[in-house]
Amino acid sequence: MELLRILSKRELIYQMTDEEKLAELLDGPSLSFYIGFDATAGSLHLGHLVPIMIARHLQNAGHKPIILVGGGTALVGDPSCRNAERSFESKKTVSAWADSISVQLEHFLDFKSKENGALLLNNYSWLSKMNYLDFLRDVGRHFSVNRMLAAESVKLRLETGISFLEFSYSLLQAYDFLHLYREYGCILQVGGSDQWGNIVAGLDLIRRSEGAETWGFTCPLVTTACGEKMSKSQAGGAIWLDPSMTSPYEYYQFWINVNDKDAIYFLKLYTFISMNEIEELSLLEGAEIRRVKERLAFEATTLTHGREEALKAEIASRALFAGNGDQEDVPSLEISTERLRNGVSCLDLFVETGLCQSRSEVRRLAKQGGLYIEDNRVSDPVDNLAPEDTPESILLRAGKKRYCKVIFK
Repeated sequence: MELLRILSKRELIYQMTDEEKLAELLDGPSLSFYIGFDATAGSLHLGHLVPIMIARHLQNAGHKPIILVGGGTALVGDPSCRNAERSFESKKTVSAWADSISVQLEHFLDFKSKENGALLLNNYSWLSKMNYLDFLRDVGRHFSVNRMLAAESVKLRLETGISFLEFSYSLLQAYDFLHLYREYGCILQVGGSDQWGNIVAGLDLIRRSEGAETWGFTCPLVTTACGEKMSKSQAGGAIWLDPSMTSPYEYYQFWINVNDKDAIYFLKLYTFISMNEIEELSLLEGAEIRRVKERLAFEATTLTHGREEALKAEIASRALFAGNGDQEDVPSLEISTERLRNGVSCLDLFVETGLCQSRSEVRRLAKQGGLYIEDNRVSDPVDNLAPEDTPESILLRAGKKRYCKVIFK
């Protein structure tokens, strides 16, 4: 049970089918497994990263990942953990998102290995060709409506309403597993804990239609010590894996600023640092915990954006933390000098830079003494900047650790 034990020790497993058999399979010869991501945005975010980390662990152990981008299922929408139906996007938009996500995944897994190189697929390629009558006869007949109504994802939506479109989602995901089993010999699905019902539906479909046994396990939906989900709905906005949506510096800053109580937990989930080293780091206390968070930030940023970008972010972060302000890699915003002459308020700047989510947040931070331009505290954010006192650029700070450079051109 070596590989399963390692994953469990790193807190990467939440639920599984047939633990003993699964442990035997994972410690045995190479097997094909899959994880899937619906194309619901132009980038994956931190909420998707845990199953990606699991895929990397399994690939490092010799198993073959199949990464399924849901260009087809994204057109339907998964009701799991949602209070309302997902917004309806065009096929063109979903297709573009699927392409973008496919590129991101290449940073995390080896797609070139001859032995167990990852395979990247888009389920639109087979779901779009399905005949509805054939689907009902070949797939739908294996599903009990009573059992589907009992699924947690459906029960939570019955009071507010669920469309037939979303109600059908679990059948499509189950069919994905069946298709991958038939075409690629895939016998294991991995997903977030919110996907347990969909995974089980796939196992049942394969058993009923093929008479074969397959397996599944889920990872936990990660929450911080404050109870915040690591998803695109978290406070302060999502932390995206695409550098054009969350810069490497901002990504690094997210990790360096995590709650002290989360640092060791996140080292287990989001890095490949050995458990022996993590146990040593867990002994640090007080001010030394910053060393833990610096290691977390560097390793996590290296994994997503590469070592060079991680080094740049580390240097900029340390300089700003020390007060000597190397600002080269700090996020920036350009504003015309003409607009400056016409009058730009601090209120506008802190919102436009993204340091604050709203004007009310700007006012609240100002009252608390948490807004700065360079080293000067902003007491009244409604005031305009004075052009004669403004250099070519200024450094804004919200709270203790959020920075943005405003460049006037």
